[in-house]
Amino acid sequence: MTKHGQRVLITLRKMIANGELPPGERVAEIPIAERLGVSRTPVRIAFRTLEQEGLLRKGDRRGYTVRAITPTEIADAIEVRGVLEGLAARLATERGISPQARNCLLDCLTTGDALFSKGYLTDEDMENYHDFNMRFHNTIIESSRNNAIEDALSRNDHLPFASVSSIAFNRDDMTGEFRRFNFSHMQHHIIFDAIDNGQGARAESLMREHANAALRYTNILGPTQGMPENFTVIERED
Repeated sequence: MTKHGQRVLITLRKMIANGELPPGERVAEIPIAERLGVSRTPVRIAFRTLEQEGLLRKGDRRGYTVRAITPTEIADAIEVRGVLEGLAARLATERGISPQARNCLLDCLTTGDALFSKGYLTDEDMENYHDFNMRFHNTIIESSRNNAIEDALSRNDHLPFASVSSIAFNRDDMTGEFRRFNFSHMQHHIIFDAIDNGQGARAESLMREHANAALRYTNILGPTQGMPENFTVIERED
């Protein structure tokens, strides 16, 4: 898929994730192409990919319908991501990370420390968090030197909120979101500590817990009910 086509696919995934294309809505090539200001070809390819991923269902007639994704499906995908990223963390620890990878992880930690030191988050901070969070995770995955993990993650991570390349936050509760993402960043610190000290089993366990934190600690850290209008999704290409 071309870069242009990838951007169309990511845009449509985001529209489904944030409810702009709600479950049950019928979507067709021409209206979506006009809405996005693109030709029909990348939309057609994106629809096929989204059907394979389970986000769209092809109707009896021409066109597709947005499929409802249950919380259980998302939770299952996040659990699988935790297992895969945990394995990556253990392998990276056992095989040893390069000086470049270590410096990258340290840079992510330093960037996060500066971001959270203010005591609050802005929309721009969330963009920055998304970028260094993705860099932290991808560095560990790459350091595992196991291509099968990366391939498995790419197949698992298409569901909304299941991938590290996509984060969601509630703009109506930025105080609660500060607590949630600061907690996640503190987990980055202890994951790095385990990797840096050669504690493979500990790194694996911490990374699995880290992947599940978004779901497991919702009630502890200040949940929001439902999907508020100001709920924002940030997604990038991996």
